[in-house]
Amino acid sequence: MPTVFAIACHPDDIEFVMAGTMLLLKDRGCDVHYMNIANGSWGTATMRREEIIRARRDEAAASAAQMGFVYHESLVDDLDVFYDRPTLTKVIAVVRQVDPDIILLQSPVDYMEDHQNAVRLGVTAAFCRGMVNAPVDPPTPPTFKDVALYHGQPHGNLDPMRRLVRAERYVDISSVLQRKRAALACHKSQKEWLDVSQGYDSYLDSMTEAAAGVGRLSGKYEYAEGWRRHNPLGFSASDIDPLGELLADVSWVDPAYAERLNG
Repeated sequence: MPTVFAIACHPDDIEFVMAGTMLLLKDRGCDVHYMNIANGSWGTATMRREEIIRARRDEAAASAAQMGFVYHESLVDDLDVFYDRPTLTKVIAVVRQVDPDIILLQSPVDYMEDHQNAVRLGVTAAFCRGMVNAPVDPPTPPTFKDVALYHGQPHGNLDPMRRLVRAERYVDISSVLQRKRAALACHKSQKEWLDVSQGYDSYLDSMTEAAAGVGRLSGKYEYAEGWRRHNPLGFSASDIDPLGELLADVSWVDPAYAERLNG
């Protein structure tokens, strides 16, 4: 079965945007991997740096273990998620180690620059997976097999200029929504922080409402996650869609999206 690698920015980003799809893929026998590039060091209004890093690492690892995913350590502090060579060399190493068939990423347009930088790092790391002269930290052998990249929905389904972003494929996550909520609940340190910083009354209810919002966009499902395929050039020999094949029975492709792609 395929290997799936979810690369996101901060601890809890995976649970908010991707975890339902990942659980469905895990249930179909996929080997699912989980990594946050940033360690969550700024995500607190009360804790010292070392304390919040330790807390968020333990919360993310517990969430990944609860869902049956392989956990990979974070690489940099919050707000140090830069599209630069030192960070990129580390991300390439992990991508080569995992050797995924599918990479799940956040939206390339989102409300936060860190999220967008994390996407750029993931995309370029996948592109460089087989480049034998690419600097890699630590040194890791290249891999050459095809990989398909998919981008999730931005928060609120809006780009930074408040324009609506529609998905290409909508995945029905209703059957795994409670498991997704339970995984997000592992991130206990974030309840107070999101209340203070973003006015969330309940981060679990906010995640559920976000899934309902994507469901409304789908026109078919009560709760959904949305995905757009990345251009296959440099990643696969043809325009493959392994996510669509694996989840064909619980997803729907919006035909209007294809029409927009074709002008």
